[in-house]
Amino acid sequence: MFTFKDYYNNEVKLSFQNQPFSNDPRHVWVICKYQDKWLLTKHKERGLEFPGGKVEEGETAEQAAEREVMEETGGLITQLHYIGQYYVYGKREHVAKNVYFAVVDSLLPRKTYYETEGPKLLDALPNNIRQSKAFSFIMKDDVLYHCIEYINITL
Repeated sequence: MFTFKDYYNNEVKLSFQNQPFSNDPRHVWVICKYQDKWLLTKHKERGLEFPGGKVEEGETAEQAAEREVMEETGGLITQLHYIGQYYVYGKREHVAKNVYFAVVDSLLPRKTYYETEGPKLLDALPNNIRQSKAFSFIMKDDVLYHCIEYINITL
């Protein structure tokens, strides 16, 4: 288990065990690859980030992951792997979020990408994400670093 501070100085715990903080997480984050490129989306306010969001009533976290990727990028997932779960001890609320790695087979055009500007493909994730104003705060803590390391070692 890893413990660190996030972009807003909240304590975060990250584990690669199965659902260590909640059996019913209400949020998901999906690290995506499409044709050997990183598939992100550009949130209209936060900037570049991997797709994710809230689990809706009546859906599983896996279903939410697939839906969020489709809504925000038009991506059709062919492989979805549970990576881990992290827990943010926020000032106003605490959040348990499942992290997945997805292989996307195709990008379908959509009439709307909701709160995002649609798919953004990167050959590589830059080393300066933490300093770059182009990237969302979600990309700027150790969750991304540890999850990419985990993906590179295990998948």
